[in-house]
Amino acid sequence: MKSIAFTDFRKKASDLITEVEHGETLVLLRRGKPVAEVIPFSDKAPRSPAWKQPGIRLRIRGSDLSSAILEERETTP
Repeated sequence: MKSIAFTDFRKKASDLITEVEHGETLVLLRRGKPVAEVIPFSDKAPRSPAWKQPGIRLRIRGSDLSSAILEERETTP
């Protein structure tokens, strides 16, 4: 990862974009603070984080699980 001032980026944009094409990541700075990140393009679909993906759903043939538990509780002394 390479950090560069925005004014320097404007002056050397063509050369810096070539570096990005070859895999380099640039962080653009304005007054010493990061304001943007230039990364190589990827045509892969972005993946959502694991905590946003749907969980596993369990299914049982016949009655549903909650009914089976309630029935078990009723028959047990």
